[in-house]
Amino acid sequence: MDVLELARLQFALTAGAHFLFVSLTLGLATVIAVMQTRATVGRSEIHARMTRFWGRLYVTNYAMGILTGLVMEFQLGLSWSGLTHFAGNVVGASLAMETLVAFFVESTFLGLWIFGWDKLNRWAHLAAIWVVTLTAYASAYWVLVANGFMQHPVGAEPGPDGLRLTDAAAVLTNPSTLQAFWHVLAGALVTAGFFLAGVSAWHLLRRTPEQEFFGRSLRIGVFVASPALFLSAATGGRQLQLIEEIQPHKWEAFSGGSGLARIGALLMLMAFAAMFFFSFLNVALALSRRVIVTARAWHVALIAALPLPYVAMLSGWVFREVGRQPWVVDGLLTTRDALSDVSPAAIRFSFVTFVGVFALLIAVNGWLLARQARRGPAPFSSSASSPAAPEVLV
Repeated sequence: MDVLELARLQFALTAGAHFLFVSLTLGLATVIAVMQTRATVGRSEIHARMTRFWGRLYVTNYAMGILTGLVMEFQLGLSWSGLTHFAGNVVGASLAMETLVAFFVESTFLGLWIFGWDKLNRWAHLAAIWVVTLTAYASAYWVLVANGFMQHPVGAEPGPDGLRLTDAAAVLTNPSTLQAFWHVLAGALVTAGFFLAGVSAWHLLRRTPEQEFFGRSLRIGVFVASPALFLSAATGGRQLQLIEEIQPHKWEAFSGGSGLARIGALLMLMAFAAMFFFSFLNVALALSRRVIVTARAWHVALIAALPLPYVAMLSGWVFREVGRQPWVVDGLLTTRDALSDVSPAAIRFSFVTFVGVFALLIAVNGWLLARQARRGPAPFSSSASSPAAPEVLV
């Protein structure tokens, strides 16, 4: 493999690995915010306990996701300086906004939420998790502003030193950005729903004494994932129509081409179809409380289905990114021109280093999530509005 191929593979692996964390984080934040709203408004003890338990898993995944994001941004600057030189005047501001939102606003309010149990007013504490959720959406939007411009460059024109921003509103309302944003949010909710259902099914399969807790959690997961799948189908279909309009070469790769982009598209559709039809069974079975607790074969199927949202989202991302090759900024900057002037030895060293770091982070995150999930929820608390602080990463 030459320098360009290694650099592309390096970015694909690091960005794809980071996306594994982001998809679950976005979806879980929304579910947890709704759970805490139920606990705060209705003084529901079981929803307060759900908030604590699923909140521990969310914080674990979020923390590891931040680490992968830092590593990914470092390798972006190392290997793709041609992109920043050419399009930095356009995409630089959106990436800077994402950093400000994710590392300052979102992280600050997440800290208030983690350490604010029994210290903040219950309404202020509830507001903190909603700010975390909304800033997570904002962070995803700003990343997609940059990516959407690379897919469909609007609001800029070539200048002597690269692209020059001419219409900020066109960049911010780029249809490639907006369609992808809603599709990503829908996919994140699907991921969270399958995660809740799968973890809950594992506990029910093992005849947990917390049958009420995990029975309700399983039902929440099913009833979050099912409508999210319909939203994902609608937004995905609209994206395909948009691709046909603005990226005909990518549409050719989808409709009749070959290669990695075509494989990614087919894999995405197969995983989505499996989840879509499985969701009909899930909804039917989840209507019965007795079936939720006793259907062991269903529990096994829910556990086995945990990887499906990740397969669908990663393969869809492969199609979105590979399908526009050989362009980084579609029609304006080729991938080879975006590559930094790095030696083969340097790119080989960085490839081994980054892949090793990401493999370690994924393994640690999987171990921590499994450990937290196995422990189950905290014992019953006497106060529904002021549950004990979640034990994070212990």
